[in-house]
Amino acid sequence: MENLFSPHSNGVDLNLEELLYFRNQSVKWLPPARSLWSQLLGHHQSRQLGRGMDFSESRQYQAGDDIRAIDWRVTARTGKPHTKLFSEEREKPLVLYLDLSPSMLFGSQLMLKSVLMAQMASLIAWLTVAQQDRVGAVIDTGDELVELKPMGRQRGPLTILQTLVEMHSKLLSQPRAQTTHGFQPALQALRRLAPKGGEIVFISDFVRLTEQDTQALSQLRQHNSVRFVHISDPLEYGSTHYRGNEKVSDGKRTQWLNFSSKKARQQIELAFNNKQQGLKTLAHKTGISFCALNSDKPLLNQISG
Repeated sequence: MENLFSPHSNGVDLNLEELLYFRNQSVKWLPPARSLWSQLLGHHQSRQLGRGMDFSESRQYQAGDDIRAIDWRVTARTGKPHTKLFSEEREKPLVLYLDLSPSMLFGSQLMLKSVLMAQMASLIAWLTVAQQDRVGAVIDTGDELVELKPMGRQRGPLTILQTLVEMHSKLLSQPRAQTTHGFQPALQALRRLAPKGGEIVFISDFVRLTEQDTQALSQLRQHNSVRFVHISDPLEYGSTHYRGNEKVSDGKRTQWLNFSSKKARQQIELAFNNKQQGLKTLAHKTGISFCALNSDKPLLNQISG
């Protein structure tokens, strides 16, 4: 029988060997191959993560300069037309938001959502440093934040992955937090950690994200490229072979659900679809790209065409 996991993986525990597997897999999405994001989003995306043109300086206007590049502020101050000069920025760090809150430590079929999140984080981290960029992370357990400054070469991914493995093991072995904070502390940390012009990738189930976070996300988006990777489990949209009553919780409320009732399963699916559509709408309004992954399928099966 084909192994559905990466080597060394059991779908519940995390280990470094499991995550290092995705280092070799990242080569599939390096230029000139199709980018990881175009594969996930189904249309063309830039093959370079977080690269662009940076303002360098202003100089006096010369014949032939593009009038769209006129620096009106300097022109007004000096009374003489000036042109903005730009240089290509070859390094733009990428910062990952990695959700390790209680709702992510759940899986009804193939693997925990947190395991899929960690595998995706590994793939993105190795892809980033392979393109000569640095990678950092904010790891959020719901009651604790760990900030890892962007670093290059092997040090960047290895620091993130080793920290994920240690924190994941600790969280699985201790009682779950009764209360969790929202996204605000993490959004503040990302503003500190992510340099202007860099990229921020959120990998989460977004259970704790609220409409009140919209303004902070918009502020991040003003200076950074931002992506959402939504992680979900089939049980969250009512897909299960179980046909009985089960107590479920979203971390705040607990209730009994009757999975033997087709109507109840349809209501669960409708609620999930409405919530995901709300997340997509938020992403669209704030100029954030959106893609989704499901914990009942191996990562590489979901992102390989």
